[in-house]
Parts: sequence; structure tokens; C-alpha cells
Amino acid sequence: MPIRPIALTAVALALATPAFAATPEEVLDTYADIAAANYADSLTTAQTLQTAVEALIADPSAETMNAARAAWLAARVPYQQTEVFRFGNAIVDDWEGKVNAWPLDEGLIDYVDASYGGPSDENALAALNVIANPTFILSGEEIDATTITPTLLEETLQEADGIEANVATGYHAIEFLLWGQDLNGHAPGAGDRPWTDYATGDDCTNGNCDRRADYLSAATDLLISDLDDMAQAWAEGGEARAELMADTDAGLSAILTGMGSLSYGETAGERMRLGVMLNDPEEEHSCFADNTHNDHYYNGVGIQNVYLGEYIRADGSLVSGPSLSDLVAETDAALDAEMQSKLKDAVMALSRIKHAAEAGFAYDQMLERGNDAGEALIMGGVNGLIDQTRSIERVIAALNLDGTAIEGSDSLDAPDAVFQ
Repeated sequence: MPIRPIALTAVALALATPAFAATPEEVLDTYADIAAANYADSLTTAQTLQTAVEALIADPSAETMNAARAAWLAARVPYQQTEVFRFGNAIVDDWEGKVNAWPLDEGLIDYVDASYGGPSDENALAALNVIANPTFILSGEEIDATTITPTLLEETLQEADGIEANVATGYHAIEFLLWGQDLNGHAPGAGDRPWTDYATGDDCTNGNCDRRADYLSAATDLLISDLDDMAQAWAEGGEARAELMADTDAGLSAILTGMGSLSYGETAGERMRLGVMLNDPEEEHSCFADNTHNDHYYNGVGIQNVYLGEYIRADGSLVSGPSLSDLVAETDAALDAEMQSKLKDAVMALSRIKHAAEAGFAYDQMLERGNDAGEALIMGGVNGLIDQTRSIERVIAALNLDGTAIEGSDSLDAPDAVFQ
């Protein structure tokens, strides 16, 4: 029997309309579920890294070094997607510096090339090399570093003398211990620390291999502990989840603050545009491993995740639920379509950088002065992130979250200040 026009219209409306409208509380719950899964994946992949580090220390070889490096790279995939939970959630901001601080004065930790330089007015500990020095003076006090422990790293060395560049913990300290310095400048190639830096006896290169292994082990153990804390904070009954759910408008504002600030000031500005302005490979987020292209890409994916309310876990399973997209669509369907389009465009622009780097056009090379193709790739990502931030600002207005503040960057807002 033919369907009458009026019935057809009803069917079409039923297909176009969600079965139920997303409530703000449901959107916050999905966001917290994604955070919990994302940090749990970060913990799980870091535990795999820990196993690989233990194997390297127990049996140093080219194979175990390469396996540890591969595990570090894999661990970065879920973690970089968590950075969207920063900025709007105080508990994450207060914690994040322990696990992802950069750039670092790596001479604090271990030996560096002669071109690196020594102590400076900005940082007297820039070439401390705690691995080679079981005792040293800090703020006029002699420090006993005979035994390298997570406590020594966290409570004494991290941001020693109140200097942010004194990064002693987290992913990038581990990265340096696995790759060493990247001395290639704008040429292709990552750091190339020899596996023999962890060898025993006469096979040990660059001295203090046992203490280097102790530092790597302590830093990895500490990373596991820190990630476990954050995974628990977002689990059911956790502090971060409870704080998010305590105030609906504040919770929605936290989501959009994280999206906008990571998109604009942090990634587009401090991590990308600033590097182009300075033409400095040291401005790479993962400068030792040459993994910066992935850092940027997965930051973009993380922003898209929380808007769409979908996260693909490390095991391939999907966490999803009522989303900010659903909430916006109920208020302004055209704005939701615009936001989804801008997110897709930004991720695509960042994927072009990723694909170019994986094909052999290193991010270091892209940053070189006069490399027009490299600058075009990076600025494509910057512009995509800026464009999506403008749509995020419109979403903030549409949801009447006027107190939401997005962090900026001198590289975008006051470029002349960068060179002053």
C-alpha cells in the first residue's frame, strides 16, 4: 500500500530528529567517560613502555632500545588526545606539568653536546648532569643524589630553583633518555643515543650507564604513578569527574575552554606558529624523537573527540554518548554543521603535516627559514586550528557561556612581542 505524503513527512521527521534531546548532564557524563577511558589508555600504554624499559635495562641491545622507543611512540597516541582536558579542569592543569612539560634543558639530566652550552643567568642548572653527579649544590644546599629515585626527580629536580625549563620528569625526560639530543638541526633525523649508553662494564658508553638506567627506570615509574592518579580522578567517584558534574554551566564551559585553548593558544600558537617565526627545531614539541607531527595531529583528534562525544580506545573499542554536538544542534543546527566541518578541516590540515613527515619531510625541515613548502604545511594547520576556534567562540555564545575564556599566544595575538 503506498505511503501517503503526510505519513512520508512523518517518517522523514522521525529519521531526522534524535529519539531524545541530549541534556547538559548527559553531555558532561560522556565527556567524563571519554576522559576516564583516554587516561586509562594512557596508563596502559605507559605500562607497556615500562615493560620495554625494564627489558632494555636488563638486556641492553639495539633491539631492546628500538622496542622501548616504539613503546614510547605508541604511548603518546592516547596521551596527546587527553590534552583537551587541560585548561578548563584545574585538577588536570595542576598535574599536567609533571607528565608533559617542555621544552626542557636536558643538560640537567645527562650529558649533552659541547654546542649546548653551560650554566646561564636564566638557568644555573642547565648543564647539571645529575646522572654524572651523585652530589650537587641546589639553592645553597648539598643534595645527595647517590640513589636516583622517583622522589628525587619529583621533589628535588623537577622545576629546580623554580625554573620551568628544569624538566626532570614525564614523557619528554624519558624521550631524551631514549633518543638523546637531535643534533641534525634542520636536516632529517632524530636523536641517536646508542644502546650502549645502558650497557654494563667496558661496553658502557658516555659513562654512568647504571645511573642512567636508574634515572630512566625512576622516570618511567613516576609516569605510571602520575597517570594512574589521573585515571582514578576521572573514574566513577573520582575527584575530577565530581568537580565537573558539580555545576552544569561550569562543566560545559570547561569543555569549551579546553577545546578553544588547546586549539588556539597552545597548539596553533605556542607549538606551531612560534616555531615558524623562530625557525627553531628546538621549538618542536617532541624534538628528540622527531614525533611532533603526531603530537599536533592527536591534539586535533582529541578536540574533535570531545565535541562529537566519541573516542576510539587503544584496543579499537568505541566510547560514545550524548555530545556537545547534539546540544549545539538543538540550539542551532547550522552552527553544529559548521563546527563539525571546521573540526574535520583542522584534523585534515594536521594530517597533511603527519603524512608529509612520515614520507620523509621531517618537521625540522619544515621549520627551516626559506622552506616555503614546510611553512605552508605548518601554517595550514595553524589556520585550520584558528578557524575552528572562531566556531568554538560562536558555540560559546550560542550556549550562553559568556564567562568562558580561551587562552591566547603572543605568536598569534602580538607577534612583535615575540622578538622583544
